[in-house]
Amino acid sequence: MKLSELYRMDIYSDAGQYLGEVQDVILDLEKGEIGRLLMVPWSSSKGDVKTVLRQKSVLYKSVNNVGDVVLVSAPSPITAETSKEEVNELSR
Repeated sequence: MKLSELYRMDIYSDAGQYLGEVQDVILDLEKGEIGRLLMVPWSSSKGDVKTVLRQKSVLYKSVNNVGDVVLVSAPSPITAETSKEEVNELSR
C-alpha cells in the first residue's frame, strides 16, 4: 500500500467507534516507518502539538488492519502517553 492511499481513510477503533479521518501522517525517517496517523492537518496543529498528539492522532503501532478503513486497537495507558521527547522533536 502506498502512503498516499492512507489519506482520507476513516479510522475506527476495534470496538467500532469512529475516531476520525486520516488527514496527515508523521514519519520516523530514522526508522523508515510511519509513527502516527493524524486526524487533523499537521499545518493547523503547530500551536498545540501536545494536544494534537494525545487527542487527534493514533500511534501506527496500534493499527490492526488497513483495508477500506483503518482499524486500530484501543490505546493502552503506556501507548496513550506522549513522551516529552516526542513533543519536543515535533515542535521544532
